[in-house]
Amino acid sequence: MAGKKNPNLGDKLRQEREGAENTLRDSRNKAADSSTGDSNKKKAEHRRQIRHEADLAKMRSKKLKSEQEVKAKKNAAASGKKGGKPKKPGNLAADALSAKAHQSVRNADQDNNSGVEAAHFTEGSAEGAARAGSRFQYGRKLRQYKKLERLEKKANKDAVDSIFAERMKSDPRAGSNLFSRWRQKQAIKKEYAAAKAGAAAAENTASGTAKAAQGTVSITEKAFQFVQSHSHIIIGIAAVGLLVLVIAGSVSSCSVLINGGGNVVLGTSYTAEDEDLKGVETDYTKLEDELRKQIDRIETDHPGYDEYRYNLAEIGHNPYELASLLTVEFENYTRSQVQARLQSIFEAQYELKLEEKVEIRTRKETRVGYRYNPITGTGHTYTYQVTVQYEYKILNVTLLNRGVDYVARNSGLTDDKLQRYEVTLECRGNRDDLFAGIAFATPDGAGSSGEYQDYDIPGEALTDEKFRKMITEAEKYLGYPYVWGGSSPSTSFDCSGFVSWVINHCGNGWNVGRQTANGLMGKCDIIPKSEAKPGDLIFFQKTYNTSGASHVGIYVGNGMMIHCGNPISYASIETNYWRQHYYCMGRIR
Repeated sequence: MAGKKNPNLGDKLRQEREGAENTLRDSRNKAADSSTGDSNKKKAEHRRQIRHEADLAKMRSKKLKSEQEVKAKKNAAASGKKGGKPKKPGNLAADALSAKAHQSVRNADQDNNSGVEAAHFTEGSAEGAARAGSRFQYGRKLRQYKKLERLEKKANKDAVDSIFAERMKSDPRAGSNLFSRWRQKQAIKKEYAAAKAGAAAAENTASGTAKAAQGTVSITEKAFQFVQSHSHIIIGIAAVGLLVLVIAGSVSSCSVLINGGGNVVLGTSYTAEDEDLKGVETDYTKLEDELRKQIDRIETDHPGYDEYRYNLAEIGHNPYELASLLTVEFENYTRSQVQARLQSIFEAQYELKLEEKVEIRTRKETRVGYRYNPITGTGHTYTYQVTVQYEYKILNVTLLNRGVDYVARNSGLTDDKLQRYEVTLECRGNRDDLFAGIAFATPDGAGSSGEYQDYDIPGEALTDEKFRKMITEAEKYLGYPYVWGGSSPSTSFDCSGFVSWVINHCGNGWNVGRQTANGLMGKCDIIPKSEAKPGDLIFFQKTYNTSGASHVGIYVGNGMMIHCGNPISYASIETNYWRQHYYCMGRIR
């Protein structure tokens, strides 16, 4: 029609957004009506209230736009110019209010309804496209859009973090692997970006009702319209994206880490020289050796106690954790450069506590008396017993080993550096051979795939009440990861921490405290392997650099044990590895 201008892209997309909002509102009202529970009704009412706020925001936006148009016409009439179009600053306020409403919807929508989520993403995609079009058209004139863009990025990051946290709550074991947490977060970013761009919404629209199809324009059509208006910009973006894909496809997942902002972070290889890497490992091992000697001298250095009670974690560390942390903190470091940091890491990893306890106890003491007979003028001695109180002095010796990984995660690293630490550790600095000759943490024969082997205990073995209680407690933790110094379900376990926990909490009346593998051996009567039965402990030596027993498991019969490898799992003791490191069998006293 003559004299009628075609609506610009922003107006079109706002109209489409209104249609998507109406469709979303209808679908949510229906979902709320069909719900039978009181909680679902409350959620539906909450969502309707939030949607009402969004409608009010839209009305305020239209009112603001109308006022601006009237003002622009008045100004044009006063200046003698023909009516012009007002500028678009009012969109900022409307978008901010709408974004706030959508954030409230996301917070309220805890029922994980996939259809509602898809419709919500359709709506968000339309609004995002409208904002993008406005930025391209008015970005040079309105610098406020830069602030809006930063707010959008922050909102995207918060949404990804929220989704990740929910997934970890529903399945904590899924994030037990160091690298898996990073991979899952990256996958969530991709899923969220795809959904926001309209991939999920397009699929939902294609399979939805005819009413939804009529009320919502497909994301593909919107994208086509946008490309027509901004082809030169899209071509440039596509060229850059293609270049990034080519580069990303030419390297392994452990070669480059790309953060959420698209900036290339440093690679995951160790940057120090091999001589320095191995020298630092030697220096840290010497600190641990000195700690062992200090514990061995406890009774000599602190004499005069009636009893010494030891509650000791294993002493040792994963050298790849140490190298990964130092690489992130120092990059191309030298052996001498990191000596002070080695000491601070060591002090944060280990805590040795000596606590004196005095108990008032009673005991029988023999005394000598003398009786005199005045008639005969003679006397004689005799003995008798009395009950006396005395102080019984106990020295409690406790060693905590939090692990180098704990130190790394509590060292104040930025999110980017922490992600780099995790990936570098998973990749072992792309140097699997670096510490090949150093035994550490998880025994080589324990398996480190993150999956555990299950095993059906023979029914006859379960007739032993003590063993049945032990294995019932032990199987609660199948799949838990190996954590240096771990001694409870809240921290996970190392080998001796796991066995100590099972012994103390299985209900058999035992309490051995927190022992090392060697300490647990001291709580047992050593028996021949041929006499072992389910419930006995099995000990191994030289699985890492320590004297005496270095690994312990619970024997379950038929050549099988349950132990804390990586993760807690059943394992056969008849493999070459376990035969080579077998030490002895023990029966708990």
